[in-house]
Amino acid sequence: MSRTGASRRGHDPARRRWFRSLAGGGEVRRPPWSGDDFLDACTGCGACLAACPEDVLHRDGGDYPELRLDTRGCTLCGACVEACEAPVFDRARSAFPWRAELGPDCLALAGIHCQSCQEACEWRAIRFTPTLGGPPRPHLDSDACTGCGACLPVCPGGAITLSEEVPS
Repeated sequence: MSRTGASRRGHDPARRRWFRSLAGGGEVRRPPWSGDDFLDACTGCGACLAACPEDVLHRDGGDYPELRLDTRGCTLCGACVEACEAPVFDRARSAFPWRAELGPDCLALAGIHCQSCQEACEWRAIRFTPTLGGPPRPHLDSDACTGCGACLPVCPGGAITLSEEVPS
C-alpha cells in the first residue's frame, strides 16, 4: 500500500525533531527546494532517492527522504526534482534554508595551512586571503553560500556547521 501525503496529516515536525534529539540524532535535513510542508506532500515513493547521482538522499526513520551531507555535498543538479511526481519541490525558493559557518576549530584560524573547504566549494563561497607571516585566513561569503554542504565532510577539524538563516 502506498502512502500519500494525506496519511501524514496531523504530524508534528517539532515533535519529531524533539524525539530525534532525545535519541541522539541530529536535525533531519530535507532535499533541496523543499519546505516545511515536505511531509504533507511527499508520498515516500523514493523516486528522488534513486535519481540522486550524489547519493546524499537516504530514507529517514519514517521512510521519507533525508539529506545526509556526511560524505559529500549536494550539487543542486535537480535530479530529485525531475524524478518527483508529488508537489514537493519549489525551485522558486532557496535550495536550502541554512548556510555554512566557520567555527573556532578551523585549522587555518589556528595557524595551520589548510584550504580543504575552499577546494570543495563549487560556489566559491569560501575563500582564503593571504596573511603576512602565516597561512591564508578563511572568509565565508554567506550570500554566495548555497548550503550544499560540500565543505562539511572535507574539513579535517570539523569546524564547519550549517545554520538556519535568520529571516530579515
